[in-house]
Amino acid sequence: MCQIKNWDTLVENGKTDLTKKARKLALQSLQVALKAANPKNLFYSKLVLKQSYLHIDQITFDLEKFGNIYVIGGGKASGAMAEAIEEILGNRIRSGAVNVPYGDQSKTRIVKLHKASHPLPDLAGVKGTQRIVRIAQNAEKDDLLICLISGGGSSLMPLPREGISLKDKKQLTEMLLKSGAAINEVNIVRKHISGFKGGLLAKHAYPATVLNLILSDVVGDDLASIASGPTVPDPSTFTDAKHVLEKYGIWKIAPPAIRKILSEGVQSKIVDTPKSGNPVFEKVYNVVVGNNRLASSAAVNYLKSEGINTFLLTSSLEGEAKYAGMIIASICREIFVSGNPLRRPASIVLGGETTVKVTGSGSGGRNQELTLAAALKLNGLEPCVVASLSTDGVDGQTDAAGAIADGYTLERAGQARLDTERFLGDNDSYSFFSKLNDLIFTGQTGTNVNDISVIVIL
Repeated sequence: MCQIKNWDTLVENGKTDLTKKARKLALQSLQVALKAANPKNLFYSKLVLKQSYLHIDQITFDLEKFGNIYVIGGGKASGAMAEAIEEILGNRIRSGAVNVPYGDQSKTRIVKLHKASHPLPDLAGVKGTQRIVRIAQNAEKDDLLICLISGGGSSLMPLPREGISLKDKKQLTEMLLKSGAAINEVNIVRKHISGFKGGLLAKHAYPATVLNLILSDVVGDDLASIASGPTVPDPSTFTDAKHVLEKYGIWKIAPPAIRKILSEGVQSKIVDTPKSGNPVFEKVYNVVVGNNRLASSAAVNYLKSEGINTFLLTSSLEGEAKYAGMIIASICREIFVSGNPLRRPASIVLGGETTVKVTGSGSGGRNQELTLAAALKLNGLEPCVVASLSTDGVDGQTDAAGAIADGYTLERAGQARLDTERFLGDNDSYSFFSKLNDLIFTGQTGTNVNDISVIVIL
């Protein structure tokens, strides 16, 4: 199980025994959530191989009926997924290629792991994706392609559409990530500047059978958005992609090659991504093996087992991180003052994925910014703790997974002469929590099911 590396420091930073206890409960619930989202645990519980029959949910494949079995895919959790599928199927797999992030520690015998960059794409990712496409294109109609898809796959499996350079794609991705655009909006654009996403991998693989095993990092588990939906029908259009860029003031400053491609697509000079009803999807099977609700529910069950009144408020939290943090803090205050909606000891778990509109020059991530915004409103609530992390262990472009705050955070900040509001305004949550030693460090977790925030009020 992935461990929070600086556990002792985070607990001891609590000013009182009760605050330390609340911190410990919040952190342990997050660790339980990470364990529940571990790809190997999910695969062993979901996939059952009996003789030559592979059972998953309500689907059964007789592996003896396939000429070859290949494994392809990409994402932050796909290395661990590849390990698990190798352990389950062994030498039945002929070969495979999966793109994983730099630093991934997974080890496989048969499936080749290509390390690449996230969140901005790089040439290594392109080369790995080209190999994935070659495997898909060479598969015959009696072959089985097992496609491992998880969050982060959009950046880790880049294949710019002809006429667009990797530099163009990287520049636009950076613009989108700083704009505050929701991940589904970012992916609409990605799909229409790609030669791989938005159902195009299914087109490359046709007429082979495709079993798509998915670890969802998208609110609501929209298959078309997870890793930009390489094997599912794409309901979005070139017009939608252009509108996203216009909405966030990016269209006029986007690379000219990208504006040219999207404009030609809007004018129907370029064929759009494959839609529902296209025959390339006839032999594609999609199975979500894990998601945020599963991980968040595990955190809830742990807290209940500790005698804490707990419920899952949502697994679909969205919006700007700082505003979400303020709302979370207001829930803490309501519980503290009135016992509504839960009497103490109480805890509320929230899952989802917020966004940050970057206007400052600081460093941080959505979970750190959410926690910093909450800290501003928690002042004096004893004992009340808010902890939030990204389940992949990487919050924004930092080395922290998230952060933790309590009713004494502002007091400690004042003693350290930190202007909390200035740090929030400068999008510099990382520096703020670093100075208080309240960043949560896990390293890469090998999974990715969005973010989880926990409130604990004793």
